[in-house]
Amino acid sequence: MTGQSKCEDCANYEYDEDYEYYVCQQNLDEDEMMRFMQGDFAHCPYYQSGDEYKIVRKQM
Repeated sequence: MTGQSKCEDCANYEYDEDYEYYVCQQNLDEDEMMRFMQGDFAHCPYYQSGDEYKIVRKQM
Protein backbone atom coordinates (compact mmCIF):
# COMPACT_ATOMS: atom_id res chain seq x y z
CA MET A 1 0.00 0.00 0.00
CA THR A 2 1.26 3.45 -0.79
CA GLY A 3 0.98 5.96 2.04
CA GLN A 4 -2.59 5.06 2.98
CA SER A 5 -3.82 2.02 4.83
CA LYS A 6 -6.91 0.19 3.69
CA CYS A 7 -8.44 1.13 7.05
CA GLU A 8 -8.50 4.80 6.11
CA ASP A 9 -11.26 4.26 3.55
CA CYS A 10 -13.18 1.65 5.59
CA ALA A 11 -16.68 2.44 6.90
CA ASN A 12 -15.71 0.83 10.24
CA TYR A 13 -12.82 3.26 10.80
CA GLU A 14 -14.35 6.22 12.64
CA TYR A 15 -13.13 9.21 14.56
CA ASP A 16 -13.58 8.86 18.32
CA GLU A 17 -14.01 12.30 19.88
CA ASP A 18 -13.24 11.02 23.38
CA TYR A 19 -9.84 9.64 22.37
CA GLU A 20 -9.32 12.22 19.58
CA TYR A 21 -8.12 9.70 16.99
CA TYR A 22 -9.53 7.15 14.56
CA VAL A 23 -10.46 3.68 15.80
CA CYS A 24 -11.80 0.49 14.25
CA GLN A 25 -15.41 -0.02 15.38
CA GLN A 26 -15.25 -3.82 14.97
CA ASN A 27 -14.66 -6.08 17.97
CA LEU A 28 -11.23 -7.45 17.08
CA ASP A 29 -9.75 -10.42 18.89
CA GLU A 30 -6.24 -10.20 20.35
CA ASP A 31 -4.43 -11.40 17.20
CA GLU A 32 -6.48 -9.14 14.91
CA MET A 33 -5.84 -6.14 17.17
CA MET A 34 -2.09 -6.82 17.08
CA ARG A 35 -2.09 -6.90 13.25
CA PHE A 36 -4.24 -3.74 13.19
CA MET A 37 -1.87 -1.89 15.53
CA GLN A 38 1.16 -2.98 13.48
CA GLY A 39 -0.47 -1.82 10.24
CA ASP A 40 -0.46 -5.35 8.85
CA PHE A 41 -4.19 -5.65 8.27
CA ALA A 42 -4.35 -5.53 4.47
CA HIS A 43 -6.85 -8.39 4.10
CA CYS A 44 -9.31 -7.44 6.82
CA PRO A 45 -12.41 -9.66 6.96
CA TYR A 46 -14.44 -6.71 8.31
CA TYR A 47 -13.54 -4.22 5.57
CA GLN A 48 -16.48 -2.30 4.14
CA SER A 49 -15.96 0.42 1.60
CA GLY A 50 -16.60 3.86 3.03
CA ASP A 51 -17.32 5.11 -0.49
CA GLU A 52 -20.97 6.16 -0.25
CA TYR A 53 -21.20 6.70 -4.02
CA LYS A 54 -19.96 3.25 -5.08
CA ILE A 55 -23.50 1.90 -5.56
CA VAL A 56 -24.59 4.99 -7.49
CA ARG A 57 -21.63 4.70 -9.89
CA LYS A 58 -22.50 1.04 -10.43
CA GLN A 59 -26.07 1.95 -11.45
CA MET A 60 -24.90 4.44 -14.11
